[in-house]
Amino acid sequence: MSWMIVSDTSCEIRDMENLYPGVQFGLVPFKIRVGEREFVDLPTLSVHQMLKAMTEYKGGSSTACPSPEEWAEQFLKADNVIAITISHNLSGSYNAAQSAREMVLDEYPDKNIFILDTLSCAGALAEAAALANRLIGEGLNFEKVCRALTDHNDAGHILFALASFENLAKAGRVSRVVGFIAGALNMRVLGRRTPDGKIDFFYKTRGETRVLARILEQMDQDGFDGSRTVRISHCGNEQAAGLLEHGIHAKWPQAEVVVTPCAGLCSFYAQDQGIILTY
Repeated sequence: MSWMIVSDTSCEIRDMENLYPGVQFGLVPFKIRVGEREFVDLPTLSVHQMLKAMTEYKGGSSTACPSPEEWAEQFLKADNVIAITISHNLSGSYNAAQSAREMVLDEYPDKNIFILDTLSCAGALAEAAALANRLIGEGLNFEKVCRALTDHNDAGHILFALASFENLAKAGRVSRVVGFIAGALNMRVLGRRTPDGKIDFFYKTRGETRVLARILEQMDQDGFDGSRTVRISHCGNEQAAGLLEHGIHAKWPQAEVVVTPCAGLCSFYAQDQGIILTY
């Protein structure tokens, strides 16, 4: 039986290494629209050029999720399909994948298609893809892979350490008033996901060092013990990501930490200096 692991491009990763025999990996892209220009969130995207265009353009920018047809194209490539999406409360990607599943199963009812709504973004999707590949390599059947992915995802956490809120506010992901006040006061704000996959901003401070220290405290409070992979995505903030990685290793020496630059969609929302961390 052939396998396809497919994710929307909020996952940050652009390819997967060490795929087991019979396993493929695919991406369905978000699009970022800046005026008349459209940036497709694929490996060829220059995030730097996209952010520069956003800074220079005085009007509003927007994003568009992958279409059902783009999901369906990937679903047709294998017998067993694991699809991984950003939170349904942050994007329409999950609903598009559900529509694609119905379309494909109408024509090919013997296919197995599972859609994981991560209720998250960034590293949560990358980690789910890596876990799916590992479980398939261990010989688990489709149902057991799906169950293990759901259990792993339910136990995960995500934190957002942001310095700018303009695009989140414009997209209705946070209150415009909250976004304006945080920006005007030059605050660093820490957010986490709610049980239904929205963003709850629960801590604010001035200064990056303080917010990084608060991240380590929150990881401790969440019961992190170093056994799960930590994934750090950053938007033009390699220094802070490195400091955070060092802090994690100082506290949990055995923890595996993966640092990745934000790709298109997460760069659009995290904006300059933003950090997204999953564990």
